[in-house]
Amino acid sequence: MQLMKVTTQKIADLLKGELVGSGDIPITELAKIEEAREGAITFLANPRYTPFVYTTKASAIVVSKDFVPEKPIKPVLIKVDDPYSAFTDLLEWYNDTSAQRTGIEAHSFIHPSARLGKNVYIGAFTYVDEQAEIGNNVKIYPQVFIGANVKIGDNTILYPGVKIYHDCKIGNNCIIHSGAIIGSDGFGFAPNGTNYKKIPQIGNVVIEDNVEIGANTTIDRATLGSTIIHSGVKLDNQIQIGHNVEIGENTVIAAQTGISGSSKIGKNCQFGGQIGIAGHLRIGDNVKVGAKAGVTRNVKDGEVLIGAPAILADQFRKSSILFKKLPELYEDIKELKKIISQKKLKNG
Repeated sequence: MQLMKVTTQKIADLLKGELVGSGDIPITELAKIEEAREGAITFLANPRYTPFVYTTKASAIVVSKDFVPEKPIKPVLIKVDDPYSAFTDLLEWYNDTSAQRTGIEAHSFIHPSARLGKNVYIGAFTYVDEQAEIGNNVKIYPQVFIGANVKIGDNTILYPGVKIYHDCKIGNNCIIHSGAIIGSDGFGFAPNGTNYKKIPQIGNVVIEDNVEIGANTTIDRATLGSTIIHSGVKLDNQIQIGHNVEIGENTVIAAQTGISGSSKIGKNCQFGGQIGIAGHLRIGDNVKVGAKAGVTRNVKDGEVLIGAPAILADQFRKSSILFKKLPELYEDIKELKKIISQKKLKNG
């Protein structure tokens, strides 16, 4: 991961760390400790990687304040309270400095009625429709579609290939990854004899601040009203959010989960991958659901569910113990049936 050239002193100042060694060494990239080369900075957070401190070719290592090398080492040390957190801060700084694109590239189309904020970047082959509003410092990478009347808040990033249908609203500081589709029609069809009549989907999608949406995730527009993703929600790749769904603040959902229409998810929930959630359910706050679960009922605050259909985690664990014994129990039942049958013949 290439950096523009900075010194070890600048990085120590950035991380508010204690520098052990020269502050004039140039750093040009970030790297894993076992793969780092000269000019790289790395970090040591897991003690299992301590041997690499003595073999790495990195020029600098971020370590904890209490780290004391057992033998001489070549890299400069930057001592901090929490190396993992500090290196995360360094990654964020790198990400911010590497994304300083501005301007409008050739072959993009911006409708004359669209309004653009300051320091906006719009990549090639992007289409911005009429009355769209784009905030300050927004980064829109190539081949993005932004429909009519779409509103995008400040500091939001849309990666290549994102499609945002008309009338949808995106908040501040959001990140939407490649291939995500916001505002496609909800799955609404009414039986009409032997066919199905499409129900018009005339609502929209509202995504609040600080939301991150993974690649190829789709969020359907509401039939009426809004599909709402509240502040701080983090959605993984390849998730399907149905029409009129509402997801509460700071809920996180792993890949390949599907949420059917009109279900309401509470705050601070944690969902594993490949979960299926039926429609029109109410799921409370602080709920945890294990991977591959099938949720078919309303869920109270704080419940932990596993399985398909999903049941309380404690019940699932007890059931799984019995499940392992089913072959043995089956043989016991056959033996009992045999004994009962013999007694009936004897008494017959």
